[in-house]
Amino acid sequence: MPRQASGPGDAGRPGVGVVGGGSPTYEAEPTALPAAEALALEQLVPDTVLDGARYGTYTLRAASVRGDSARFRGEPRHEALLTARFGTGPAALVLVALAGGSRHSDNAHLAAADATRWIGTAVGRSHERLAADIRAGRRGDLKSGLHRLTDRGLGRLRVRAADLGLKPEHYTVGLRCLLLPADPGCRTRVFFGVGSGGLFRLRDGSWQDIEPPVPEKSVGAPALGFGSPPAETPCGDRLTMDLNITPAPAPPPAEPFRFRASIARPGDTLLLCSNGLAAPLRREPALAAALTERWDGPEPPGMTQFLADVQLRVKGYADDRTAVGVWEA
Repeated sequence: MPRQASGPGDAGRPGVGVVGGGSPTYEAEPTALPAAEALALEQLVPDTVLDGARYGTYTLRAASVRGDSARFRGEPRHEALLTARFGTGPAALVLVALAGGSRHSDNAHLAAADATRWIGTAVGRSHERLAADIRAGRRGDLKSGLHRLTDRGLGRLRVRAADLGLKPEHYTVGLRCLLLPADPGCRTRVFFGVGSGGLFRLRDGSWQDIEPPVPEKSVGAPALGFGSPPAETPCGDRLTMDLNITPAPAPPPAEPFRFRASIARPGDTLLLCSNGLAAPLRREPALAAALTERWDGPEPPGMTQFLADVQLRVKGYADDRTAVGVWEA
């Protein structure tokens, strides 16, 4: 039986924090490693990934942590995290992508890694145009092109599933991404993707759930601060052509595509996360209060502090957690 969580370990060494009522079921630290195959060591996934950077007016923190349940059972982390900078100077573009497969699939970690790698390659190939469209506020171009890019990537997962002899539902993921320009004069932050999770903003001491609603079939009017409708060509929208994406016969993803382009204010904290953190943040007020206290300050947390904050434990929530925080100067 799993042991009850305890408080601090050795004297002077802080333990993993717990908020809410009751102690979590599993231990706070890993107990079992996932099984390895001698000829497939490249498929191993580390328990924890941590990254960070500072560009323009923002500081970036990103972490992905194996859930308490997976740590106890010796299962791999089924979520993947990619942070990448394309280009140099003010024209550079930062992509943060997180993907997660079903915890009931033996191949979830492989599908997640494939999805983040493919979306990273596509964004990297067209980062100059993407960065220019973000700076110019061409919301329509971005939305339609990124929608096609995402559908194409998920279509590749279905092809890979067939190659592996798997059903498509056993090799699919939720994919959620942020595009962050390095230009200090541009405070536009672009979110896109499919699948469950959360997009939150900490502003003036309060959390706002800004997860885009399920979109209607029509694109609708441009959002405040963005001007142009999609720029069409005889073969489709301009961004899709630039990404060298051709229409695919594969069906659309089961989850609706979500897109949001927003203007950050000084002092904002933007949080993109998987469902492992989004669910307790929405349902456990103590977690929201604890993160507000830790993150609503003049300085962003350091790398190790951010990792500890992401791991704040809540009884009943033992899934993997992947989180990306963006602090605006």
